[in-house]
Amino acid sequence: RDVTITVCYYETNMMIDFVSFQQKRGEGFTDHVDMIFRLFLSSAVWYLKRLKQISSLIEKAKRNLDREVNNESLIGLSRLQDSLTYFITSIRGNETLLSKLKFKLQIDELDADLMEDVNIEMAQARETTNIYSNILESTMDTYSSIINNNMNTVMRTLTSVSIILMVPTLVSSLFGMNLLNGMETTKYGFVIAIVLSCTISGVFWWIFRHKRLI
Repeated sequence: RDVTITVCYYETNMMIDFVSFQQKRGEGFTDHVDMIFRLFLSSAVWYLKRLKQISSLIEKAKRNLDREVNNESLIGLSRLQDSLTYFITSIRGNETLLSKLKFKLQIDELDADLMEDVNIEMAQARETTNIYSNILESTMDTYSSIINNNMNTVMRTLTSVSIILMVPTLVSSLFGMNLLNGMETTKYGFVIAIVLSCTISGVFWWIFRHKRLI
């Protein structure tokens, strides 16, 4: 009757903080209902604390991505997205459990006020989690679009450069065939082929540059 045992798979700071805070209060609990609702309240407060930490990590990752788009920051954002998904699931589970306890516990006026505080904190934690999750999803989509756009720009540039470099090969192949082309006997044949290649390549370069393909 005087002892409460909690079992967790991992050690959690919430329980240590909860016990320490109640010891500092020095008031104890009026009954087991009061203890349960205060435990819920402490859980909601810790959710909000962790959400602030996640928000700071999101902003840090976004600043890194603004300087340079790298895999490490993108993976970090993906893991934060996973964390927020677990947060939403856990908070909904707590709200479901809380709603069931309302009908099974004998609640007096003080407990009703405390339960209202718990509902407010839980709702705030849930809404904050949803907001951060939406922001993070939008951020991931934005950077994904940026990466695709950069890749398209690089591929367009490489394609244009390949076309320009193909021109000298084409000209030299035409004049290198074993056919009559009118420059077999002239000593300026090689120079003409070089000038022609450079001229056509320059024209292509100007066209691509004008169309902003390079």
